[in-house]
Amino acid sequence: MGSLPRMSVVTGARSVVPTAPLTHHLRHFNSDRVALMYSDETCNVRVSYSELFARTNALGRAITNRARSTACNRDGDYVIAVCMQPTHNTILALLATWKAGAAYVPMEPSFPQARISHILKDSEPSLVIYDSSANSAAFTDSGVPSVSFEELAQEASGLASDELQDMEMLTLSGNDSIAIVLYTSGSTGIPKGVRLPYSAICNRLWWQFHTFPYLDMEATCVWKTALTFVDSVCEIWGPLLHGRSLLILSRETTRDPQKLVKILSDYKVHRLVLVPTLLRSILMYLSLNPSGKPLQHLKLWICSGETLSKELALQFFKNFGDHDGYKLANFYGSTEVMGDVTYYVLEKSGQLDIHPTIPIGSPLDNCAVYLLDEELSPAPEAEPGEVWVAGRNLASGYVGGQGADRFCDNPHANHPDFGRLYRTGDFGTLHKGVILYAGRTDSQVKIRGHRVDLLEVDKAVSAVPGVEKSVVLCYGLDRGNPEILAFVTIKPEVRTSAQHIEANLKNSLTHYMIPQVIEIESFPLLVNGKVDRQSLLKMYENTNNNDDSEIPLDIDYTGVEAEKMEAARVLFETVAEVLGRAARGALSIRVGFYELGGNSLNSIYTITRLRDKGYFIEISDFLGAANLGEVLAKMSTDSEENNDAKEPQFTAVPMRDEHKQEVIDMIVSSFYEKAELEQFLKHEIETRDYALCVHACWAALLHARLSVVLNDGTVHCTHTLTYSSIYTYIFIYSYTQ
Repeated sequence: MGSLPRMSVVTGARSVVPTAPLTHHLRHFNSDRVALMYSDETCNVRVSYSELFARTNALGRAITNRARSTACNRDGDYVIAVCMQPTHNTILALLATWKAGAAYVPMEPSFPQARISHILKDSEPSLVIYDSSANSAAFTDSGVPSVSFEELAQEASGLASDELQDMEMLTLSGNDSIAIVLYTSGSTGIPKGVRLPYSAICNRLWWQFHTFPYLDMEATCVWKTALTFVDSVCEIWGPLLHGRSLLILSRETTRDPQKLVKILSDYKVHRLVLVPTLLRSILMYLSLNPSGKPLQHLKLWICSGETLSKELALQFFKNFGDHDGYKLANFYGSTEVMGDVTYYVLEKSGQLDIHPTIPIGSPLDNCAVYLLDEELSPAPEAEPGEVWVAGRNLASGYVGGQGADRFCDNPHANHPDFGRLYRTGDFGTLHKGVILYAGRTDSQVKIRGHRVDLLEVDKAVSAVPGVEKSVVLCYGLDRGNPEILAFVTIKPEVRTSAQHIEANLKNSLTHYMIPQVIEIESFPLLVNGKVDRQSLLKMYENTNNNDDSEIPLDIDYTGVEAEKMEAARVLFETVAEVLGRAARGALSIRVGFYELGGNSLNSIYTITRLRDKGYFIEISDFLGAANLGEVLAKMSTDSEENNDAKEPQFTAVPMRDEHKQEVIDMIVSSFYEKAELEQFLKHEIETRDYALCVHACWAALLHARLSVVLNDGTVHCTHTLTYSSIYTYIFIYSYTQ
């Protein structure tokens, strides 16, 4: 790498990556294979690959019809904003946007109005597509053309469903065209849009395809990450580019470890991308039932977005063992480098003794990582250097050319792919050939996988009426459970409270950015007159010992029935122990756990401590309770009453054409994955052979009317015999006799 010392740069392998737009690589899956699966209380939807392509082609035409009259934005990009909850329709909207020749910029329907307004003004989209979960007034008031997905689909129903021709598209999509714009927390306090080209997405995906290839029995993958988070890109498009079925999970399922583990088990999901916080939550849930082994098929666990601690990794291998093929991968990166630029894989607990911390590892293919000083010169050996990245994973920059200091020419490049550098703002060191993370250079932190700039939070807190001064800090980052704290002083003439300030912040900050507000009389100062930030953190630490049951919290037992009083005392005291001083307001049967400051992780702590005290409640019941009164009503001292599953009631119906794919999936699972003989014959018999066999005799099976489907009436899972809610028993008689 030119004159650079060997220890100041680490380079990934060179590999060839396709250059055609991603939509072209999806064409050869034009079949009846299931592409998308989504279920909720009102529907159970499956979309085949042939239907996916036909519908998105028509939707693409509907998008171009509406957006053609508008101009591209100031960066020369055609952008379509998508504000929808995660369903099959969301994927249709995204793929249709690409087929129309535009990039998509996602927005959460739950975003505050101020954030939506900023994104629309900054990205200058040609159109906004929204669903019923979004507030349509937020778009009509912005002046940007908008349309509901339902209306767009109605318009598309009368349009051609074949591939769009070049002249029909808003613009031709090339390798360097922008595919996605993702907004991240900005160092100026204002979110910035990252422009991701197809080339970066393809490089990231094709590296994944040959480093962590999809297995033959890996039929179903899940999309669970928020669309505004960069990890969703590979979660969605990786499986679809390999012809797998993509199961779309609701937010409710993702935040409930009990529901999440069940659905991952039911569908025999092989890989999962998650932040360490969610991994900790899942492991805690599994520890509640150590005799059960529900995730035997989930072999690849990919952690990203937060620091992966040795303690958590050790807990992982303690649960799954060292010798059963489980892998725990630690990915490192940011939105500006397509999510991930280095990786390190743990296959056994003994690897934890090799390095002082879990490495962020080595670069992906066609990427390089430099450790440089402030002058962009190589950092001295064994000393931390700032992490700079070059290669094909780089974004094309920010919307409107913002943040020019983050991207620059590479003075050390010796290959055209490495001509540009991106400044991550992280420090790193090299240890035994791999990179170790060594902290941040600025005010940005990761909260549950989301990048948060503390300056942006501080700006929002300072703008709340009545706040005289604020200092925003992050506590617990080194322990893997970070919290954002906002210390404030209140103007003398104003009457307000910490709870009122937090409620006000919901209008300007997304939920994961809202800090715990702590009101203080005055700020401690250093001798130079600056705020003593360490003293503030110590102040919080000394008054927030979550293990101290003597912390005086306001508990209101009003409305608790006499026969429930003992259980209520246990519940309230347990919640107080877990939340400590972080509890926002008084505990009563009228307030909810999340309203008090709880989250999915400390909900598991609460349930575990309740069990230790002899009280039991299902995780889904705890998380779904509107208030502590509902929690109290569902608590029991009898574990069997709460934990025993009811026997399903089945209804038999004749097997029909719509059951065909389920039958194929079941047979592949039963015959290809389990029996020892079939394990031996795997190299001779491929999964498609079973599908061809079923296809050949399908008409005769239906004609014989000797096959039935037993349905338990639920819709949340419809995949295989052993685990699905539709159990398909095929009785194949000798119908030729």
